[in-house]
This record gives sequence, C-alpha cells and structure tokens, in this order.
Amino acid sequence: MLASGGIVVERGSMPSHTAIAGRKFGIPTVVGVANATTRIPDGARVRVDGSTGPVTLVAA
Repeated sequence: MLASGGIVVERGSMPSHTAIAGRKFGIPTVVGVANATTRIPDGARVRVDGSTGPVTLVAA
C-alpha cells in the first residue's frame, strides 16, 4: 500500500480502514467505486482525486 500512488476501492466509506490509512499516509484514496475491479482493466493507469472523488482511466 505504501508504494501506491493512489487507492481505489469498491466498498467502504470515509471512516473505513482503507480511507483512514490512505489519509494517514498521504495516498489519494477513493472508496465506494461500484464495480471498480471489473471496470478498471489490469495494468491500467488511472488518475485518482482523493479530494473530490473522480477516478479517471488514463491508459490501459
């Protein structure tokens, strides 16, 4: 997790463990993204805005 540039999680909310850990380590984190594991292909690059929530597919 510490080597991650961002975290996208299908389940959870702002007080979830993943969101808290992301904030603690300064990693942009977006939780509650429906079907993230099926909508984001393996190896894809994404832009994660942990402040406002958008997750944008940059390239596969």
